[in-house]
Amino acid sequence: MLFNSIEFAFFLPIVFLIYWAIGHAHTKDTLKLRLQNAFVVIASYIFYGWWNWRFLLLIAFTSFCSWGSGLLIGRATSQNKAKAWTATNIVINLAILAIFKYYDFFVSEFGQLFGISTDSLLLRIILPVGISFYTFQALSYSIDVYCKKIEPTKDIIAFFAFIAFFPQLVAGPIERATNLLPQFLSNRKFSYDQGVDGMRQILWGLFKKIVVADNCATYVDQVWATYDTQTGSTLLLAAILFSFQIYGDFSGYSDIAIGTAKLFGVKLMRNFNNPYFSRDIAEFWRRWHISLTTWFRDYVYIPLGGSRPEIPADVQHPDRYKKLIIIRNTFVIFLLSGFWHGANWTFLAWGAYHALLFFPLILLGANRKYTNQVAEGRLLPAWKEAILMLITFALIVLGWIIFRAETIGQAWDYICGICNNTLFDIPYLKNRAYYSALFIPIILMLVVEWINRDYQYGFDFNSFPLIIRLLFCIIIVELIVLLIPATPSQFIYFQF
Repeated sequence: MLFNSIEFAFFLPIVFLIYWAIGHAHTKDTLKLRLQNAFVVIASYIFYGWWNWRFLLLIAFTSFCSWGSGLLIGRATSQNKAKAWTATNIVINLAILAIFKYYDFFVSEFGQLFGISTDSLLLRIILPVGISFYTFQALSYSIDVYCKKIEPTKDIIAFFAFIAFFPQLVAGPIERATNLLPQFLSNRKFSYDQGVDGMRQILWGLFKKIVVADNCATYVDQVWATYDTQTGSTLLLAAILFSFQIYGDFSGYSDIAIGTAKLFGVKLMRNFNNPYFSRDIAEFWRRWHISLTTWFRDYVYIPLGGSRPEIPADVQHPDRYKKLIIIRNTFVIFLLSGFWHGANWTFLAWGAYHALLFFPLILLGANRKYTNQVAEGRLLPAWKEAILMLITFALIVLGWIIFRAETIGQAWDYICGICNNTLFDIPYLKNRAYYSALFIPIILMLVVEWINRDYQYGFDFNSFPLIIRLLFCIIIVELIVLLIPATPSQFIYFQF
């Protein structure tokens, strides 16, 4: 079920009313909580099964294995047994992910490498929606139980609700059990202010998805389909618009997910923090898809040694050794991050590209230089900040070309197509109305998010007078109605 579909427009209010009717029933708090959680599981399974009911078997199996492993880890009588149960759950979850997402890719690549026909070995299984997201969420639970960051829960209903909570099930944020699970183990109360705030965030997410991302997608898809016949300026414009498409699409989904969770008294982590206002690539990755980057940081980067690796006593140049280890660790997490996105060499190349951008910052010790908000305490950025943001954005746009391409060869041809004497021609646009539909919403989105960059999301207007907030809501609704594309596109990250 899509957030921007008619079905969801009916689904959400019905689920909301039943959920809080259960919450206000005259029953014991423990029974009320279990009934609410059971209803969350049912509603979430309906939401997820709307695509294909067979996917439910997989998420139920993943949930059961991870819940059971948590109990076994907690009851283990030795560290080795706890480690064994943790490893078992990790292997099960990663094996499921590997079979459904990567098996056909590796078999096909193996066949091409050795010139063998592998058609009979391919499974051709449909990739379950959101499998990478809920698998990582399940993995983090058993690891956190093993590391004693959270106690294993016996409440199987609450655990299934934690894994399957429908607002963030399909495309995140990838929640940790330490944040989300306790919320399903304690009673929740409806807050009018939180509900209104959630509705505003949903509205802002819909604007970014429907008005910004989907309108950009129409142009981007058309250019990519005929990229070998387009001018350099048109290819560059499409690359820039894809950057706003993927941001509007994915951050829009996250805003809708977080806002929807607020309607149910649940708080999800922030997933985007104005990434295109970053002054270097390290700052960008602290602000883009935060739930994934922090997942890799906590469960891969730090266990590998992180930024403070152990240095053997016999090393002659400890500083140099330390930087080499940090570079290795960075390269590993970026390759894994790229591979997490899909079974394609372009994703690995995209991850390697960002790792290479990181290396100069690591060597200069500048990878933690920008941890504050840009133009802090000022309306406009300084010239240096503006130039750094433009350079960083240009590097990001180049990376998105690799990400968007179907093959590395196509990405190379596209980049070469930009770098010729047609780069300074007027790019292709249908008419002025089409021009307005593309750029005015992008400018509006950037201006609003710049003004509110210190807040949790772009439409976080609590400090503004009520009349201003109402007028802005009306404008956003009108833009959604006027600029909704004839054929809305699916969320990009559903394929991951």
